[in-house]
Amino acid sequence: MMNKIENINKNLILRQMLYSDAMAYNKKFLAKPTDSNFNILKAFEGTEKVYAELELKVKSGECDTENCEFELASLAALQSAPKIFVEFMENLGGELSVTEEPNFDVVNNADYTIAQSMLTEKPGFSRSDGYEISLELLEDSSQEITFTGPGFYEPLIINSSTLKVLLNSGTFLIASTPDINKDMTRLLTEVGLFSPDMVNPETGELLETAKILDEFVLKNPDGTPIYEIVEIGNGKGRNILRYDLDKIERKTDPFINAEVAGLLDREQEAVASWNVYLAELTSVEEDDQMTQNATAYESAWQYEKVLPLSQSKKILFMDHYKKYFMKNYLVQFTTNQLPDVQEDAAVFDVAEKRKENAKKYMEQNKLS
Repeated sequence: MMNKIENINKNLILRQMLYSDAMAYNKKFLAKPTDSNFNILKAFEGTEKVYAELELKVKSGECDTENCEFELASLAALQSAPKIFVEFMENLGGELSVTEEPNFDVVNNADYTIAQSMLTEKPGFSRSDGYEISLELLEDSSQEITFTGPGFYEPLIINSSTLKVLLNSGTFLIASTPDINKDMTRLLTEVGLFSPDMVNPETGELLETAKILDEFVLKNPDGTPIYEIVEIGNGKGRNILRYDLDKIERKTDPFINAEVAGLLDREQEAVASWNVYLAELTSVEEDDQMTQNATAYESAWQYEKVLPLSQSKKILFMDHYKKYFMKNYLVQFTTNQLPDVQEDAAVFDVAEKRKENAKKYMEQNKLS
């Protein structure tokens, strides 16, 4: 069995290959025929004859079992087989399609990425390349699909009834990664730091001109804002607002806690969010510059090992979620914000301003 790092690297290589046009320039690949017809419906070949024979036994009363129990059960199984097959393939297709999502967590089993590539006839995953798919109708009326080929460590076998039970219980084969960036953009409008008129009614997002409410700005005893001087070159500078970050944290915490609690109720999605976004605490810009969102190698959580999540994991998740939110979303509203007072927002001589501030401080504290 592959270890975590091997699986991550395998998934990354597969995704790089699948989203590349390189195969179009491979002359050896172009020169050979490709057989992508796995013909999984051959599992139904001969079932018509079996059905007719069973039906004849039941009608004639010449069954091999008492009260034709076996024959009647077999007839029912054959009757339901096509419907079970359609539902099975719909369920399986829905699960495997997650591997093609842009923010897919590559800690998920790479075998599922290969299986999806086979079913969707991606170059390099055909029968001509050594891959095969087989379907078997089992006596208990369930169906079993098996994927084999050079990319698998061992055959991938999935049972229709087991898959259905998992999906009906709200559990999935492959974890889909929530769009944390979309969720955090929405969360910004809900944390109580901005007035309602700063939200675009059409998009539900903050306006470009949005600013944190004045109550969160640090103030002098006389109520005037406390500024920080930022040098902009050539001895010149500007005032920027300073914010009460502790007060901001107290205000936002209940909203973030509620958001995280909802996410932790869907533990598979929480693990995917950790692996894709939170573990390494990268920035949105860093993620955008990568073909795959920052992958947490050693710090990644393996689904089969961490689920159900322990309390320590949940606390760590909460801590990273808050830091990611502050680093990527709130920071733009607490950094380099100019004063609302036009006079205070003007460019000034840094040396003179510092002398002026020192004099003012001494006068206010009666030190002169």
